[in-house]
Amino acid sequence: MSELFFQQILNWITLGSVYALIAVGFSLLFGVLNIIHFSHGDVSLLAPFLALTVISTLGSMLGDLNSLSVFVLALLVAIAITGLIGVLLDLVVIQRFRKAPAMMALVATVALGIVLRELIRHLFPNGSNPHAFPRLVEGDVMVGSLSVPLFSLVVIAVSVLVVCALFFMLNSTRLGLHIKAVSQDRDAARLMAINPGRIFRATFFVASAIGAVGGLFFSSYAGMARFDFSIDVGLIGFSAAVVGGLGSMPGAIIGSLLIAGLDTFVQAVVPNGASYRLVFVFLLVIGVLVFRPAGLMGRTLVEKV
Repeated sequence: MSELFFQQILNWITLGSVYALIAVGFSLLFGVLNIIHFSHGDVSLLAPFLALTVISTLGSMLGDLNSLSVFVLALLVAIAITGLIGVLLDLVVIQRFRKAPAMMALVATVALGIVLRELIRHLFPNGSNPHAFPRLVEGDVMVGSLSVPLFSLVVIAVSVLVVCALFFMLNSTRLGLHIKAVSQDRDAARLMAINPGRIFRATFFVASAIGAVGGLFFSSYAGMARFDFSIDVGLIGFSAAVVGGLGSMPGAIIGSLLIAGLDTFVQAVVPNGASYRLVFVFLLVIGVLVFRPAGLMGRTLVEKV
């Protein structure tokens, strides 16, 4: 019983770590742009397909598809390209809605997400079908009498490092201070010789690259890449950010752990729980928003008129 309980705890933290990488991107973009980039999940889940493309290309050039160096290089290239795609989407589409009503930006990014999914489905070879995605690492390590998958440890450790690096960047670097300045008052930031356009592009690159790490982890966790994974994963990541409070990085992490915990609990306890897990997850989202419309760590803004 204790081993089963430990395994469920490990599954919870692993899944929560993956969701957190997606959710912090939503919160970061909302905090800086005050726009809900609803296609952020779709951008993040481009990374596994980009990685598979790079693996296939490099493998055919080098003659070794199973090389660890090829796999690691493919992951790094996929993360970088995903970050650049996020910047490109901002330049082409999203920046045009910065001063538009929030509903227009929301509808535009929902449509953008559909476009990205359909492009994968039609342009990637057999894009409508699931594609096997390798585990980042294989094997187990023994912790006392318990066997712990090395994959889970890597996911948790890398997620913690990425989130810590994000917090360090936001609080202790010139770029982070500029991001905070632009998020608080764009006009005042311009007076301080800060170019908001460059900050927006940098923010999109960072958020999309972090989301790409989450997308790669999720496909590796599931053992496959699918063009429609981004529907569930993106919606859960967005919901986690909303539960925690959009714009709050700690809130996004707390929301991710809450949702992942409920997800894991339902699948372990409820009969046929895998079919009903999203029902319980979104009931949680509704419940939190009924009693805390701004999220658990969000702040309610009062406007004087």
